[in-house]
Amino acid sequence: MSDLSTGWRAAGSCLSADPDLFFPIATGPAAMKQITMARQVCAGCRVQQECLDWAMRMPEAHGIWGGTTPEERIRARRARTAQLRRTARPSLAQGSPRAPLASRTHGWPGAPSIRAS
Repeated sequence: MSDLSTGWRAAGSCLSADPDLFFPIATGPAAMKQITMARQVCAGCRVQQECLDWAMRMPEAHGIWGGTTPEERIRARRARTAQLRRTARPSLAQGSPRAPLASRTHGWPGAPSIRAS
C-alpha cells in the first residue's frame, strides 16, 4: 500500500485528460459513458494503485480515483470495517490487546479490483 504522499500524481495518465471526465455530474447513461471513459484512462495508468490507495485513505468522496466510483469505494470501506470488526472481536474476547494500527490498515479487503484492459 502506498503512503499518503501525492507525488505519484505527476505520473498519472489523467494529467493529459480533461479533469471533468473524472467528475461526472450527469446520471444514467450519460454518466456511465463518462465513467467508462475515465476508467479507460485509469486502466492504462502506471500509478492506478497509488491513486486508489489515496482515495481510500482520505476518503475521497467524489470522482473517479484509481478506476473506481465513490459508491464502489464506500462499499469497499464498509466491507473492510466489517472485516476488521469480525477479526478484532475474538482477540478482544480473549483479553489480548488489539493489533497495532499498522497491521490493521494494510490492504483493502473488499476493495474493487483494478480492471485491466
